[in-house]
Amino acid sequence: MAATDKEVRRIMDHCCQAMVWAGILSVVLVLLLTSLPAVSGVLPEDRADALYHSYDGGGVEVTGPSYLIRKGDNKRFSGSINYYADSITSASVDVITQGSPYNESRTQWSGSLDYMHADTTMTVSYGNSDESDYTADTYGFSISQSMFGDLTTVSLGYSYGNDDITSNVNPDLDQDAEHKNYHISLTQILTKNLLLSLNYDGVTDQGYLQNPYRNVLVLNDPLDPAAGANFNTPERYPRTRTSNAMSASFLYYLPYRASMKLFYRYYTDDWDIDAHTAQISYTHPWRDRWIFDASFRYYEQTEADFYADLFLFPDQQNFMARDKELSEFKDYTAGFGVTYNVFKQGWGHLDKATINLRYDHIWFNYDNFTDVKNGVIPPQADTYDFTADVIQLFASVWY
Repeated sequence: MAATDKEVRRIMDHCCQAMVWAGILSVVLVLLLTSLPAVSGVLPEDRADALYHSYDGGGVEVTGPSYLIRKGDNKRFSGSINYYADSITSASVDVITQGSPYNESRTQWSGSLDYMHADTTMTVSYGNSDESDYTADTYGFSISQSMFGDLTTVSLGYSYGNDDITSNVNPDLDQDAEHKNYHISLTQILTKNLLLSLNYDGVTDQGYLQNPYRNVLVLNDPLDPAAGANFNTPERYPRTRTSNAMSASFLYYLPYRASMKLFYRYYTDDWDIDAHTAQISYTHPWRDRWIFDASFRYYEQTEADFYADLFLFPDQQNFMARDKELSEFKDYTAGFGVTYNVFKQGWGHLDKATINLRYDHIWFNYDNFTDVKNGVIPPQADTYDFTADVIQLFASVWY
């Protein structure tokens, strides 16, 4: 499991959501222009996607494909299957200071089945992610109900994940972790031009929640900082974590066929991390065949209560971490996407086809995590920062 695996997956999820929103915004534009009671109570369209993704930043490179197929009976059922793979080459600051560069790969399969009856839609899903030292299975169920003439949609969801963690350097390590997610959302059409979405997620994690390869930085002699420091002490995390996240977004249709989305999310957990995310997105169709979108995202968080850049007396602490994703940091993301509609009237058995490209540039600034790969230790070491580039290219067909 890559030292920065969690970070990269969070970034890729964000970028995937941005690309998906570009497609959703174009659909919502049409819905808002035609009739209000059309946003819910409709099964997803039959479609197939082929994606190539690339992440490059902080000494980490991630590339790979993803394929999705969705098919329904045009009445009550719709199912999907997705294959996702990535190849990771890592020489990150964690790897350089605590080990050596490495390569690994991960594959993920997932599927879902939707059933719609009147104004109610139920979905079951399953996903499996597998890599050399980490296997994860996730099961999910959700139900959504539209009401008040389809002006309001309420959704409830639950997912359960079970992870099996081993180590490529310690054959005796065999741990597991459980994850439970409770979700509720409300989507409300406020006016013919304005859509509101409110979401809440409660998550409980239990088990082995740390990276088996990461150690903390400890002074060799607490009374003599000149004696240097070492990475000989493994991290120790609590075995439970409870988090809550609340978000709100406004989607507004502009008079000239464009739209704007405002998003805010607040996150808090019992590891003493508080996080804020704000994003603004703009989508603009052009000449019936093109859709352009641009976005800017800001994220900041506080540190976990057991995080430290440098530890003095590790034997006196129950929990310790030097994972930069648990430190106090900020990141900024500027992104741009373009979608091209290949044909207007369909072709053969294909109703529609698009080619999509998205690029995101991310700036990371860590406030209390320092770069010690040159042998300089805190407080003399410089705080760490880096940039990353994310590219997604994919084609979609509807049939």
